[in-house]
Amino acid sequence: MGKIKIAVVGCGRISAKHFEAIQQHSNSLELVALCDTNKKVLNEHTIKFNVDGYTSMLEMLNSAKIDIVAICTPSGLHPDQAALAAKHKVHVITEKPMATRWKDGLRMVKACDNAGVRLFVIKQNRKNSTLQLLKRAISEKRFGKIHMVNINVFWTRPQEYYDSAKWRGTWELDGGAFMNQASHYVDLIEWLIGPVASIQAMTGTLARDIEVEDTGVMNIRWRSGALGSMSVTMLTYPENYEGSITIIGEKGTVKVGGLAVNEIQHWKFEDRKKYDKQIQDASYETTSVYGFGHPLYYKNVIDVLQGRADPETDGREGLHSLEILIAAYLSARDQVTVSLPLEY
Repeated sequence: MGKIKIAVVGCGRISAKHFEAIQQHSNSLELVALCDTNKKVLNEHTIKFNVDGYTSMLEMLNSAKIDIVAICTPSGLHPDQAALAAKHKVHVITEKPMATRWKDGLRMVKACDNAGVRLFVIKQNRKNSTLQLLKRAISEKRFGKIHMVNINVFWTRPQEYYDSAKWRGTWELDGGAFMNQASHYVDLIEWLIGPVASIQAMTGTLARDIEVEDTGVMNIRWRSGALGSMSVTMLTYPENYEGSITIIGEKGTVKVGGLAVNEIQHWKFEDRKKYDKQIQDASYETTSVYGFGHPLYYKNVIDVLQGRADPETDGREGLHSLEILIAAYLSARDQVTVSLPLEY
């Protein structure tokens, strides 16, 4: 079987993680094309990776032989770009969030379904060694009944960050602290704990000159009866401080914290397992909020396309966190409790 031919659309901040993953899987992946509307940025990357560059995604899809495209553009552009790739029978990897609007997320899934191509939504935090251990403990029901869950994302994004591009901090193309920066933590709400029954949220734009929220809080009721909260701010002084999740159950209490859920800070259960000894090894040092999960995520993409595995986070899985995000924004706007699912 030949190498999977991949193209990257959008050569900005997050694309570095994709180039790194592609290089780590060079036995299976071949980078064949790049696309970016910024000619200077595009030229720098085409020289670096020695591949063809395009300022038009349509031209790229018509000119280059591509099996899968990685979409690393502003979030509001993902739906049209995914639909365009699907129309050309090209599989899609999209960065988070998959879309900024619920209807657009549904449109992406439908477009890829109709074209018979795969849609993968990046959820690399699931691959963190710390969260893998936590997921195992939950799957083995070591907590018993889960009573309470708390998620904190206390990071900082200065005004210069938002001013660096016109799309940043806008409703249409970016979304706020919940949707953009804390998106992977919103993903943990359902992936770890289960289906959500209802959400109450409040958001505020307290210090940054942007359309969207720089700070927000969310109360969550799961269908299991568990209660929880999520607190997010991009105003932490003077730097990123914490990305954490705490779970309190009838037979266990765990906190995974650090800068970006990279440290198991508390791990107590009624029972004991051999892998409890791994908790120190699972923790790791990091200065990056992105973690190291992209290469591991790409491994699943490769396995799926080569017929060896099922997708771990496809378009429908991506819709779960998008639904929670939209419910939170509706709740904050209308000052009401929003029940899920949003539609039947």
